[in-house]
Amino acid sequence: MAVNYADVEPGTEIPQKSYRATRLDLVKYAGASGDFNVIHWNERLARAVGLPGVIAHGMYTMAQAGRFISEWAGDPGAVAEFGVRFSAMVPVPDDDQGATIELSGKVVEKLEDNKVAVDMTARADGNKVLTRARAVVRLQ
Repeated sequence: MAVNYADVEPGTEIPQKSYRATRLDLVKYAGASGDFNVIHWNERLARAVGLPGVIAHGMYTMAQAGRFISEWAGDPGAVAEFGVRFSAMVPVPDDDQGATIELSGKVVEKLEDNKVAVDMTARADGNKVLTRARAVVRLQ
């Protein structure tokens, strides 16, 4: 269901949603993106370079933020601008649960042409994993 421009104001909260990141998700993402860096699938080699273990691709984490804002808007084509900075890694354990990326957002500004600016927060294991996560979204 699409969000109506008239129904949002600065300060409107977008409820938190959680997204899983499993090792299988990382393998699928590697195939889709072409990023087969061993730190995203090989525990031994990830630890050998000083990481806590296998970590999610930064762009996979960013994609979850894009998914979050697209689902809220009700249309992936409604996202006019989108950007983030990466601030922490998302370690993905080798189990059936994987990691959880928690996203929330807040409308910070109403713009022209039925657009709103939304700041998002992304956390994994209590750590902020994206900063300056902002999207401009055209609403109905």
